[in-house]
Amino acid sequence: MAYRFVHAADIHLDSPLRSLAMRSPELADLIGNATRQAFVRVIDLCLREQVDALLLAGDLYDGEQTSMKTARFLAEQVRRLHEAGIRVFIIRGNHDAVSQITKELVFPETVKVFSGRAEAIAVERARGDFPVFVHGLSFAEPHAPENLVGKYKPMIDGAFNIGILHSSLSGSSGHNPYAPCSLADLDATGFHYWALGHIHKRSVFEGKCTVVMPGMPQGRDINESGVKSVSLVTVSDDLSVRIEERFTSVAQFERVEVDTSQIEDWAGLAREIGKALERTRTDAASDHLVARVRLTGITPLAWRMRRDIDLLKAEADDRASTVGRCWVEKLEVQSQPRSAAQVNSGDPLAELRRLISDEVAGSDAFKAAAFEVAEELRGQLPPECRHILGEEETAFDLVVADLLDEGADNVVARLHADSDVEAA
Repeated sequence: MAYRFVHAADIHLDSPLRSLAMRSPELADLIGNATRQAFVRVIDLCLREQVDALLLAGDLYDGEQTSMKTARFLAEQVRRLHEAGIRVFIIRGNHDAVSQITKELVFPETVKVFSGRAEAIAVERARGDFPVFVHGLSFAEPHAPENLVGKYKPMIDGAFNIGILHSSLSGSSGHNPYAPCSLADLDATGFHYWALGHIHKRSVFEGKCTVVMPGMPQGRDINESGVKSVSLVTVSDDLSVRIEERFTSVAQFERVEVDTSQIEDWAGLAREIGKALERTRTDAASDHLVARVRLTGITPLAWRMRRDIDLLKAEADDRASTVGRCWVEKLEVQSQPRSAAQVNSGDPLAELRRLISDEVAGSDAFKAAAFEVAEELRGQLPPECRHILGEEETAFDLVVADLLDEGADNVVARLHADSDVEAA
């Protein structure tokens, strides 16, 4: 008989979203509960499909959580699987390694939480069914800079071997090296299926050994955009593997671009934002759309957009409410005034913008001062928000440069507004 399981990772239950809360407490509440709702959908999928097991490849929790509400919620969901006779196999990832819940919560006997020492667990099967072994190894500490593949137990001959590993793989941009390994390393084990976790973007590598990074069931910010999912895996009697992606996300983050080049009045701008949101909402597969709207193009409205971005955000929010189940998380104004596109326009504010960019912001002294301020700010942010300024030095440099550029545009926008008032 076939062996079927759901493979999920990076649940990040009750992940704190303080940066989102600062913008919109109502939206933060929606997304904060979305991780739970998505996990319920994972459990529902297991029950509906009557699978044999649920594999959780790390980061079930989100760091140093001590909330017993999270523990009770998790216990309730696991109990649903236990009552249905569905086994659960869990490894701890870098976030789980520091979670108190991981250490204190007692699961039923149908749940296997792998320790920091590799184990190979035989799955109970009916007589005549092909044998299945699940191999796992948890992070003992938050950081695992070494390759852990060599520590796993050898494959069991004559059985279908599944390995669960929390790993950044090799060369995964934007991720620190956690248990780094290559596809060749995984293939060399002889395992039939590797259930990975850690990278929040889905990827599937099929060959002699099937390697799956399922992504995450629910995104938490704009950097985790798109519909999110888990994998439903069926192993047939001939040991062939079939993988089905099943969507689970409650809220879907998406970037929405609006070209303002042909827009010359405020009402037209609001209408175009509404149309873009409606198109994206129609295409979104999740219950809710959370959009970051980026305005581009050359338009006479550019200065006013920057000056009155709070009013424009209110317009966008109103259009989003009309669309339904749609939220605007942030507006990004990258539109430029026509004078900025004309090198010899003679516009004194355009010339001022050039001077700020070339002679002020471009100077070594100003850059050094800006980076010092940014470093101080990053140190004052909550740990879960510090990635906003980049995960590494190169990304940090780019973020600061973008902030300086945006700040210069905002200064000129204010001056332009003052000149409009004087002219009137």
